[in-house]
Order: sequence, then C-alpha cells, then structure tokens
Amino acid sequence: MASISDTFSEIQSSCALIPFITAGDPNLATTRKAIEILIEEGADLIEIGIPYSDPLADGPTIQAASARAIQNGAKFSEILELVQEITEKIQTPLIAFTYYNLILNQGISQFVSKIRDAGFKGLLVPDLPLEESSFVEQICSQNDLDLILLIGPNSPLDRVEKITKKSQGCVYLVSTTGVTGMSFGPHQKIQNLIQQIKKISNKALILGFGISTQKDIQLVQSWGINGVVIGSSFVQKLAEDLNDPELSNFRRYCKYVKQALVSHDQYLQ
Repeated sequence: MASISDTFSEIQSSCALIPFITAGDPNLATTRKAIEILIEEGADLIEIGIPYSDPLADGPTIQAASARAIQNGAKFSEILELVQEITEKIQTPLIAFTYYNLILNQGISQFVSKIRDAGFKGLLVPDLPLEESSFVEQICSQNDLDLILLIGPNSPLDRVEKITKKSQGCVYLVSTTGVTGMSFGPHQKIQNLIQQIKKISNKALILGFGISTQKDIQLVQSWGINGVVIGSSFVQKLAEDLNDPELSNFRRYCKYVKQALVSHDQYLQ
C-alpha cells in the first residue's frame, strides 16, 4: 500500500478524492462493501471513522452514523480485523479518523500500534490540540503512521505555520467554522488562507467540511488544493441504501463526485 505523501505525488496536478465513511454503519459487511465500491470508483484515499459516542466535530448525519454503528455492536477490535483483511489486498491508503478520548482510553502507544498493524497509513484526530500533539506525533512517526493535523479557517498565521510544520503526509484545512455537513459557503478568507499555506509549505493541502456537489468540488479545485474530503454526503447515501445490498445510491454518488474531478483535470489538459 502506498504512503499518503507518495499517493499525492503520484496524483501530481490532479485533485484527490477522499471520501469518509463510518466503520460499522450499519454493520461491518456494509463497510467492507462500501470500501470496495470507493476503490472501484476511483477514491484516492479513504477516511474511516471509528464510531464514538460524542463526535464533537461531526454534524447530525455522521453523529447518527456513529450511533447506529455503536447500537449495532461495532467493536474496535472487529473494525481493525476488517481493515487488516482489506489493506492486504489494496493500494489505496486508509486514514483512521477518531477522537482523542478513545485514543487515551486505549493508551496512545497501544492505539497507534494497533491501527498501524491493521494497515492504516494515517491518523486524523479533530479534537487533538496542537499544544498536546507532540507525543502523539512522536509515537506515530515511530510507527510509520502519518498524523494529519487540521487548520481552522480562523487560525492566525503563526499557528498555521506551526501546524503545517508538524502535520505529516498532508495538511487538512477546514473550510468553515462549525461541524461536518454544514452548507458550503465559499469565502475569500479561505482562498487567501490557502494561498498563505501554499507559500509556507509544500505539503499536500486537503480541504473538507460541507463539500458535496460537483459545483463545490470544481470551485475548490480552482483554488489549488490537492484533495477534497467529502463525508456527510457519502454517509447519507449509505443510510439511504440500508435495504440495498448493492449500495446503488452510494456507488452513483461516488461516480458523480469523481466525474467532477475527472472533468476538471481534462479541462486543464
């Protein structure tokens, strides 16, 4: 399996598609099928959310997905087993998305070694403060795992510089204040921040929160980002497919967003 930074290098001028799904929603069999579909339809990296009872950064759609997974008995150990089975057969990097309290409950070193052994290539912890990230970063580095840090849209430039230096694999810029699934409202401030980040760092820059339509995707591509993260819309499509083992709505939506990226790349050629 390729590393996160190698994946962005191979994509080069293209913009990566980075879907998010919640593991175990509504069950692990569906999670396996969803990952297979995402890879078949051209996802470049995939974020896998570990179900958590109090997902502070997530809006109602992903909160509901976590609740369904927990209610249906999703276990961390079983999620890792599934991921290990999948990563033995694929090249697409998987990124674990979880909250700091779950990591602390497991023990930082133990948690990181477990997700590394399962085959994850990155870790994203939305409620991990920059000021407390050094030890987690150290453990991740020792385990060849990229700790991806987030930049808020209102972050001052000195803090942005610190985050870009510490973030591994890529840098995640949050498009708007609030939680996932909010409506996407482009603002000149975000475009300016993207340009500032690109001046101080050559790491891949990804953008997420609120992006869902082809119009959204093609707009943010024009800002020069390296990857677009789409979460709530993918999770919602899975919810709509609860009675469809083929996950038809989910597959169609993946084709839809991937086409926006392909069309943009063809336009640039």
